[in-house]
Amino acid sequence: MYAPTSTNSPRSGPNSDDKDGLRDFEGAAEILRAWGNGIRPDPDLTVSEWADRHRMLASRASAEPGRYRTMRTPYMREIMDRLSPGDAAQRIVFMKAAQVGATEAGNNWIGFAIHQAPGPMLAVQPTVELAKRNSRQRIDPLIDESPELRERVKPARSRDAGNTMLSKEFAGGILIMTGANSAVGLRSTPARYIFLDEVDAYPASADEEGDPVTLAEARSLTFAHRRKVFLVSTPTVRGLSRIEREFEASDQRRYFVPCPHCGAMQWMKFDRLRWQKGKPETAEYLCESCDQPIAEHHKTAMLGRGEWRATAVAADPTTVGYHLSALYSPVGWLSWSRIVRSWEAAQGSDEAIKAFRNTILGETWVETGEAPDWQRLYDRREAWRPGTVPAGGLFLTAGADVQKDRIEVDVWAWGRGLESWLVDHVVLEGGPDRHDAWDQLTELLDRSWPHENGAHLRIARLAIDTGYEAPAVYAWSRKVGFAQVAPVKGLEGFNRSSPVSGPTFVDATEGGKRLRRGARLWTVAVSTFKAETYRFLRLERPTAEERDEGAAFPPGTIHLPTWVESEWLKQVVAEQLVTVRTKRGFAKLEWQKLRERNEALDCRVYARAAAWIAGADRWPEEKWRDLEDQLGATPTDSDPAGQIHRPGQITQGKRRSDWIGRREGWF
Repeated sequence: MYAPTSTNSPRSGPNSDDKDGLRDFEGAAEILRAWGNGIRPDPDLTVSEWADRHRMLASRASAEPGRYRTMRTPYMREIMDRLSPGDAAQRIVFMKAAQVGATEAGNNWIGFAIHQAPGPMLAVQPTVELAKRNSRQRIDPLIDESPELRERVKPARSRDAGNTMLSKEFAGGILIMTGANSAVGLRSTPARYIFLDEVDAYPASADEEGDPVTLAEARSLTFAHRRKVFLVSTPTVRGLSRIEREFEASDQRRYFVPCPHCGAMQWMKFDRLRWQKGKPETAEYLCESCDQPIAEHHKTAMLGRGEWRATAVAADPTTVGYHLSALYSPVGWLSWSRIVRSWEAAQGSDEAIKAFRNTILGETWVETGEAPDWQRLYDRREAWRPGTVPAGGLFLTAGADVQKDRIEVDVWAWGRGLESWLVDHVVLEGGPDRHDAWDQLTELLDRSWPHENGAHLRIARLAIDTGYEAPAVYAWSRKVGFAQVAPVKGLEGFNRSSPVSGPTFVDATEGGKRLRRGARLWTVAVSTFKAETYRFLRLERPTAEERDEGAAFPPGTIHLPTWVESEWLKQVVAEQLVTVRTKRGFAKLEWQKLRERNEALDCRVYARAAAWIAGADRWPEEKWRDLEDQLGATPTDSDPAGQIHRPGQITQGKRRSDWIGRREGWF
C-alpha cells in the first residue's frame, strides 16, 4: 500500500493559506488578478453610459475634442440607449436636421458593439467613396482614441490584422463598411447590427439589384429579435424621402422641453420663433402656453429636462421613430439667430428655402407640380415694346431645344430675385444635319437686343440640349467656344445636391474622328427647374393700383409678352408632376406629358440652367448693383447705343469694382 513519505508543512507569510501551493511563485498575484478580471462579467452598460465612460473625441474628427458627454446633447440619450442589447426595439429611425450629433451617436454604438456586445455589423454610407472617407475621418479616430477599442482592433499595419479601410475585425465580430451603390457590399455578410447613414442620399437601386435599404436589412433577418437597425438621415423631397416614410410608419416621437416660465412641455417649432425684421440677433422663442418669450440661454436647462414623447401609434411595435430640428442645437452650435439669418437669406430662392427646410428644420420639401392653367397665363400677358428688354432685365440667357427638323430657341432676361421676362422666341428651320441651321444659331449668339434704358444686350450664356444628335451639338459648341455656350444633359430626380453640376469633359467626334476632352457637358436636374417654373408661374401679383403705390412683383415672377401665342403657352405647361409606384412598391415622383409638344418648357429649363451656370443664383448684392449701374449709364460717343462689346472691353461711365456685364461681353 502506498504511504506518504512526507507531510505538508505550514507556510508563513501572506500565502500561508495556499494549501495547494498555487500562489507560491513570482507573478502569481498578477496572473490571478488577470484571471479574475477575465471571468468577471462586463458592466451592464447602455450605449450612452458606455460613451460617457469610454469615448474620446479626437481633434481631427470633432469641433469639441475630449471626453464625450451625453449631457451636451441630452436628446441623443434615449436614441442611443434604444440601440443597447437590453432594449426591445429592433429598428430605430431618426429624421433630423444637419449637425445635431446623430453620426457621433452612431459611432458610439459601433464602439459599444466592439467592446461590450460583439457581433457582425454593417455600416452603410451613400457611396463607397464616402464610406472610405468616413472610415478615415471617423472610425479610425474612434478606435485610436479609445484604449478599450484599440486593444480589440489590431493596427492596420500589423500582419494579418484584419484591419483594412472598409473592414475592422475584432474578437467576436467584424465591422463592414460599404456604400449603398454597391450591391456586393450590401449582401456580403449576415449582420446583427446595421447602421444606415443618410439614407435619403442613397441611389434608388444598388447596381440595379434593388432598394439599398431593403438589401441591407435583409442581412439582419437571421438574428431575429436580437437585431438592431439604425436609420438616420436629413430628409429631402416629400414622396421620395426614405427617412420620412420610415418616420411616418413609426410612433413619431418629438422632444418635449419645459418652458422656463410656466413649465409647460412642448416640442419646438420654427413658427414660434420671433424677431425684429432684419435683426436676427433679437430672435426669441415664444412659449405656446404662456406666450412669454424664451431667450436662448435657457436652452441648456430646457434640453436637460426634456423628454421624448410618442405622437402616433407605430405600424410595427418594434420600430421607434424620432424627429429633431436644429432649434434644439446646443448652445455654442447653431444658434437661433443664425437660423433666422439663414431663413432671411433664403428668401427669393426656392433652392435655398428647400435646403433650409431639409437641413435646419429636418423636414421634407414639397414639390408642387400641378400645371398652371394656360388661359390664365394668356390673360396675364404684359405689353412692352416687342424685341426689347424691360427695365428690370439685367442680362440674357437662352435655351435651345434640338429637334429633328428645327432648333427652337427662347431668349430670357433675368433680374433680381430671378424675376424673368421672355424676350424672344426663335425657330431655326432645319435639323442638326443642316449646316445653315447651325450658322443661324451662331449668328444668334452675336445678335443684341435693345434694353429699355438704351443699352444693347447679348446672350450671356446659351444652354443647348444634347439629347438629340449629341455629336452634332458637341461639334458646334466646340466650334463657337464654351465661354458662351453650355451643352447640357437633362437628368430626372429631385435628390441631387445641386440643380446643375459640371462641367465634365466628354468625347466628341468631328469628321468621324474622336476627340478626347472634346466638349464640356453640364448635367441639369430638369425636375427641379420644372417645379420651380410652375411655382413662379403661380405667384400672386400685385394689382395695378398696388403697383402704382410702389408694390413690387415677388421674386421669381415670370413675365410673358402679349406677342406670345397660345401654342407656346400650352407647351410651357405641357407636363405635370405625379406620384407613381415602382415595381417594388416605392413612391416615385415623375413628370408626365399632358400633351405631345413641350419645347417651350424645355427651352425655359435650359435658359434657367444657363442663368445658374452664369452664376445668378450665387451673386452678391454688389454684382447686381454693378449690372444696374452699367445699364443705367448714358451712352457716350465712344460707346454708342447698339455697340456690341467683346470680352475685355471696358467702356466709359461710372466704374465699380467688378464690371461683370461688360467684362463678359454681355452688352
